[in-house]
Amino acid sequence: MDFFIKSGSPEKQRCACVVVGVYEMRRLSCAAKQLDKVSDGYLSTLLHQGNIEGKIGQILFLQQIKGVLSKRVLLIGCGKEHELNEASYQEIIKKTIQTLNENGTLEAICFLSELPIKERNNYWAIRQGIEKTKDTLYVFDKFKNKKNHKKQILRKLTFIITDRSQLKMANLAVAHGNAISLGIKTCKDLANLPANICTPLYLAEQAQQLANQYPKINTTILNNQALKELKMYSYLAVAQGSINSAYLALIHYEGTNKTQKPIVLIGKGITFDSGGLSLKRSSAMLGMKYDMAGAAAVLGTLQAIASLNLPINVIGILACAENMPASNAYRPGDILTTMSGQTVEVLDTDAEGRLVLCDVLTYAERFKPDCVIDIATLTGACISALGHNISALLTPHDGLAHQLLKASKQAVDKAWQLPMDDEYQKLLESSCADMTNLGGNAAGTITAACFLSRFTAKYTWAHLDIAGTACSPNDPSNGATGRPVALLTQFLINRSDYQP
Repeated sequence: MDFFIKSGSPEKQRCACVVVGVYEMRRLSCAAKQLDKVSDGYLSTLLHQGNIEGKIGQILFLQQIKGVLSKRVLLIGCGKEHELNEASYQEIIKKTIQTLNENGTLEAICFLSELPIKERNNYWAIRQGIEKTKDTLYVFDKFKNKKNHKKQILRKLTFIITDRSQLKMANLAVAHGNAISLGIKTCKDLANLPANICTPLYLAEQAQQLANQYPKINTTILNNQALKELKMYSYLAVAQGSINSAYLALIHYEGTNKTQKPIVLIGKGITFDSGGLSLKRSSAMLGMKYDMAGAAAVLGTLQAIASLNLPINVIGILACAENMPASNAYRPGDILTTMSGQTVEVLDTDAEGRLVLCDVLTYAERFKPDCVIDIATLTGACISALGHNISALLTPHDGLAHQLLKASKQAVDKAWQLPMDDEYQKLLESSCADMTNLGGNAAGTITAACFLSRFTAKYTWAHLDIAGTACSPNDPSNGATGRPVALLTQFLINRSDYQP
C-alpha cells in the first residue's frame, strides 16, 4: 500500500473517497465544514436529522455531494472535540481503514491528520495514521491454502496538510511510518511462525537474509561449536535437550563512522519454550512459539533503521535456542558456569531465558558499546504486574531509562520502569553457587533483571521485558504485535538526531 502527502481543500479533491471527521454535539471538523459550505449545508442537515451523532467510530458514507468532486465522502465520528487523544485517534483510523477496505475503496484522501490531538502534532498524526493502517490491514495466512483475499482492497491513502511549510515534516512522517511498519511486519511474520518452521537455525538465517537486502548490514552466524569455544556453557545448557542446535546471529549495521560506539540490541530467541524438565502445563505451551519475539523485534528494528539509512552504528544479536525436555536436558539442581566465570545454581529450567541472555550480555562487552538493551519475553510475573499493554523497563541507569521512556511515549509503544533496588539481589543468593536462576515467587520480573545486571557491570544497560506485550492474549496462534519495534526504532531515531 502506498502513502502520499498533498495540500488542498476537501471539495477540490478528485478521487474515490474523501475522509473527514465529525465531532459529538453536531460539530463538524474543519474539513467537514468546508464540504458543508460548498454543499449548501448538506452535512449540517444530516447531523441535525440524527444520521450520525459523532461518537467515536460511527460512520456515514455519502455519494455525489453537490459541489464536491470526490465520488464519495466518508464521515467518521471523532467523539468530543476537546477530548480527542492518541488512543481515540488510533481507534478512528482503524475504523476508517476497515470501512474503506470492506467497501472496496481503492484509494482515499484523508483529512483526519488535521484533527487536534492532545499533545500531538501533524507529524505524529500522519505517522500514526500509516502505522495503524498497516496494522489494521495485517493478515498472517502463510499456511492457508485458501486465502481470503479481496480483489479490491485499499491501495493508496493520501494525507492532507493545510500548510505547505509542513511538507518536509509530513514526508518525514511518511518515511518513518513506512519504515517502522515494515519492521513491525517482519517481527510479526517471524513471531507468528510455528516452532517446527522457525527453528534456531531458521531464525539465525533471517539475519543473513537481512544482510542480503541492505548494503550497510553484515551478518555473522555462530554455531554450536563456536559457542563452546566462547565458553557460553549456560547458553548451551538450555539448548542441549533439543535436537535443534543453538545459534547466535550477529547483525552489524554500520550507518556512520566506525569510531562511533555501537548501540547493542540483544533479542531472546527461544524458538519454543517447553519449560524443559520443569515442564509447563499444556495450556501454557500454545503461545511458547512467541518466546523468540525479542529476537524478532531486534530483527525488525534493524530492518527499520536500515530502510531509513539512519546515521548510527547498531549491533543486533539474536540468541537462538530451543528449551526442550530430554534425557540429556539440563536439570534443576545443576550448577552452570557462565561465560563470565560466575556460577549459577539452576532452581527451575523454565527460567531459561536469563541463562541464555547472561552469556550474550558478557559477549557484548567486546564491542565496547555505547549502551546495551536486551529485549525478552522473560517473565510471567511481568504480565501479572503490567498486563498486556505495557512493557517493563528495568535499568540502574537513569539517563538511559529516560531516553527509552521518552521514545515509548513518542511511539505510543508503552513502557514502565520498575525498581531494581539492591535488596532484591539478596533473593538470588545460593548456598552452593554464586547465584540461583530464580528469585522466588515475589517480584519475579525484578529479580530476573537483577540476575541479568550481574553480567552488565562494564557498560550502560537496560532490560525490556515484553512477556505481556509481544502477543495478543486474544489470539495465541497468530497474535504477534510487533512490539517493541516502534519503541526501539524511535529510540535510535532520537539517538541519531535524525528527526523532525
